[in-house]
Amino acid sequence: MLSAVKMGENFLNESIDWEFPIPIAYGPGRISEISQFCRKFKISNPLIVTDNGSKELPFVNRLVALLESASIKSQLFYGISPNPRDDEINAGCIAYRKGNHDGIIAIGGGSALDGAKALGMTVNSGVSLWDFEYRKPEPILNSLDCFPTFITIPTTAGTGAETESTAMVTDTVQGMKFCLAHLGMRPSLAILDPELTIELPANLTAWTGVDALTHALEAYLVPQLNPLCDGAALEALKLISKWLKVAFDEPKNINARGGMLIGSCMAGVAFTKGLGLVHSISHMIGAEYNTQHGLTNAIILPAVMKFNLPHVGEKVRFVSSAMDLKDASTDVIIKEIEQILDYVDIPRSLSEIGVPLECKKRIAKKAMLDSATGTNPRVAKIKDVEELTEISILSARS
Repeated sequence: MLSAVKMGENFLNESIDWEFPIPIAYGPGRISEISQFCRKFKISNPLIVTDNGSKELPFVNRLVALLESASIKSQLFYGISPNPRDDEINAGCIAYRKGNHDGIIAIGGGSALDGAKALGMTVNSGVSLWDFEYRKPEPILNSLDCFPTFITIPTTAGTGAETESTAMVTDTVQGMKFCLAHLGMRPSLAILDPELTIELPANLTAWTGVDALTHALEAYLVPQLNPLCDGAALEALKLISKWLKVAFDEPKNINARGGMLIGSCMAGVAFTKGLGLVHSISHMIGAEYNTQHGLTNAIILPAVMKFNLPHVGEKVRFVSSAMDLKDASTDVIIKEIEQILDYVDIPRSLSEIGVPLECKKRIAKKAMLDSATGTNPRVAKIKDVEELTEISILSARS
């Protein structure tokens, strides 16, 4: 595990590899090594998966050009929306088979990475998409090597999806998000290149950055003991607390971008332990109203923290220490969270992004079925979730 104590600014400008929980290549400019990585993993014809908002952005064009210059043919699939849908995954599978691809490179934010993982689960496995739903028994596969080789390249510092084998996908029939998972879709490599995040607009820097903050907080507060995940969560809190405002104010600061990218990755490692009610509610809001996931999380976060923090015991002290706060109290942590949200211009209510109050009962009912509800540190009844949803729609912070 990397230590923030040792992680000086010089480190964030260096190229360095580590192996936990998967092989990770960190450093400015590491995307330029993509052809070498493809050869290492025997990928000769990758399908590049991104979201439909990124298809013409410079990092996608650069990736395609790097592969072309190394005589590696590829095809771009960009039919993934901000909240990946089952019909989009099916379209991606058709593109993969039609192009006779032998691997997947996912580049973009969490939507692109989740969409690519879901695509990889189903394209050669002979198994229906929803048979990979997290709470179901592990499906019987055609073969043990049916999953494509998979490389992830995150271009936001928020989702932490680059190391994991899970994917959130919207069931278009039920209007609900479900978590899909299989260890076979754990990426072969994640490339963390902070240069790819420098052109991220201020609003996306904020939304994805607070998404990473939410991952770290919710994962650490999950009651069960998991020392590796807890350590990753607290280290992520240190990095995000230090660098988020800097990245927001100084978008070309490579140290801030690198610190946020590593913090986001570590928060993603942490949430293999579980998440909480922020995500339960956010998942269902996103499924119905197609809201940006990180922004939705950010708005809901203070309401859920007020609900949870008084019930997590000594963890308050460790959260406070990781965030470098002088007073280890629930009120001080919540005040700091709200100050961060104000600083990076997060709206105060879901109503400001088009979520109506009339949905509160429906959203709460669906959120109770979300896997993250089961790992929330405080047991919540449906009336609690309905109240939190209402607060978040009207005004989640003062």
